[in-house]
Amino acid sequence: MAATGYIGGTVLDTLVKQHPEYSITVLLRSVPDGFSERYPNVNIVHGTFDDTQLIANTAAEHDIVIHGGKPKHIPSLEAQITGLLRRRGARPGPGFLIRLAGTGIIADWQSDTYYGKLNPKIWSDVADIDEITSLPDSHLHRPADKIVQAAAVSHDEDLKTAIICPPGIYGPGRGLGNKRSLLVPEMCENMLELGHGFYAGPGANRRSWVHVDDLAKVYLRLVEAAVEGGGKAVWGKEGYYFASSQEVSQFDLAKEASRILHSHGLIPTAEPKSLSIETVREMRGGSSWEPMGVYTWACNTRTRSDRAREVLGYVPDAPSLAETLEKDLLDAVEHVKLNGPTYCPNLRL
Repeated sequence: MAATGYIGGTVLDTLVKQHPEYSITVLLRSVPDGFSERYPNVNIVHGTFDDTQLIANTAAEHDIVIHGGKPKHIPSLEAQITGLLRRRGARPGPGFLIRLAGTGIIADWQSDTYYGKLNPKIWSDVADIDEITSLPDSHLHRPADKIVQAAAVSHDEDLKTAIICPPGIYGPGRGLGNKRSLLVPEMCENMLELGHGFYAGPGANRRSWVHVDDLAKVYLRLVEAAVEGGGKAVWGKEGYYFASSQEVSQFDLAKEASRILHSHGLIPTAEPKSLSIETVREMRGGSSWEPMGVYTWACNTRTRSDRAREVLGYVPDAPSLAETLEKDLLDAVEHVKLNGPTYCPNLRL
């Protein structure tokens, strides 16, 4: 597993604390200061996602592989599958692959029907699994998901797979690398640059969210099941796990974020403003992907974590987005002061 990213670092920390008896190997491009002191029993392999032969060889030596970063990086994903299949005969039982994807797969960004408006569709990873696993390749994450699911079908006895599909993630990471989420810091920088909070159109579009600690619980439960040979978890085509714990409208999020930033004297008004779809389309946060602005600020990504709750006993209990929003926003402000802006290059504090 990669273990210095926002998700990977939190998952590693969770596994080490909950199961110090596990033998864990991580892929690191560079070793953060204090890593070996904090995780003395974790094995380190030096490399990147592009070192596919290294990844395949390492996967072949392990029973469980966590694909915890760069969810659209297909060569590394294929290398993990190749390595896990190569272990056949060396050790009893199947190999397990747990892949990180995202709710971008069901986001309604491809049509302007619901830009800034409420889409009534809430996707279930149980009731809608057939539709989710037959979406066209134009949906985010679908090409990589297809590779995982095809491998699971073709090698059912030797390879068990699961796909974790988180929504927007918030809260501080617990690893030694990146501790920052994406959406809240990006929203913060845009609000600071604009001088006010914002939402697209009427702002009724809604996004599901999960605290990074709750997301790590889904990984933990799946790893524990894999250690048991599969346990009660569902694997293969239906081994698809949304991780959402709540949902919030863009208007409500903008209103609360505006109140917080204004209360700290960071923006001149506590009232958010409606922006046109054309304006938010250009707010890409440095991404070259043209739809990024409407995907981030104008579309709906509404999901229910039915499978994780029903099969894994997933009970999210971390603080809500509303409870952590002030700290997350102020941490984002401090990051800009210390390191400069990440998403809005013209921002000055």
